[in-house]
Order: sequence, then C-alpha cells, then structure tokens
Amino acid sequence: MSKPSKKNQPKAASVKMPAEAAHTEEGGSAGKVAYRPKTPEERKKAHVEGIIKTAVAAILGIIAGILANIAYGAGTDTKWYAVLIIVAGIAYYIQRVVFPLIRISAKEFGFKDWFYVEFIVIDFCLVTWTIVLN
Repeated sequence: MSKPSKKNQPKAASVKMPAEAAHTEEGGSAGKVAYRPKTPEERKKAHVEGIIKTAVAAILGIIAGILANIAYGAGTDTKWYAVLIIVAGIAYYIQRVVFPLIRISAKEFGFKDWFYVEFIVIDFCLVTWTIVLN
C-alpha cells in the first residue's frame, strides 16, 4: 500500500472550535465551551467600555500633569520618577472608585487591563507636564 500524500491530508485547524464540536479521545463530548464568538452587541459594548476606560485614564493623566507642574514646576529639585509612581498609585485607587460609578466592572480587570490604563495615565501626565512647561 502506498502512503497518502501530504496534499490529501487535512490541515490542523488554527481556530479554536467550540467544545461541543470537539470530542475527546474516548468519543465523548467535552464538558465546557472553549471558545464562543461574541455577538455584535457584546463587541459593541466591549468597544464602548474600552473607549471609556481610555478616556478616564487620559483625563486623570492630564489632571496629574497639570498638578505636577503646579507642585513641582520643572521638577529639577525633585525625583520626577517618584512623582510618576505616586501618580500611578493614586490613579489606580481613583479608577477603582470611578469605574463602578460609570458601570464598568473593575473586578473583571486583569493585569493587562490595569497595566494599560496606568500606562495611559503616566503617558498623559508626562506629555501634559512637558507641554505646560513649554
């Protein structure tokens, strides 16, 4: 007998299949869904929440940049990186309070989400501080 050529063999799926369609080695059905596509409403809601999270972080960063300019001026006599750590810490706690008020669940945030919003706060703080100095 001859071996089937590689051209005739099916390729492995690179997309996750729902567990209902995937079967285990024993022939039974897997118990939970590995992937469920989002509905258009869920995608729209996630998109709007992402914009709101970014806007809140940007506003906090702008306020922090203005306050840093008022408090420290050019920042030549202070350790500016310590100011950024303090800004990030304060912004974290402010966002933990603000997000539930605007109906965004901060309890569902992972490390990546918090890292993203804190990066936005620090970035806007530095940019605003620099613009106000000039």
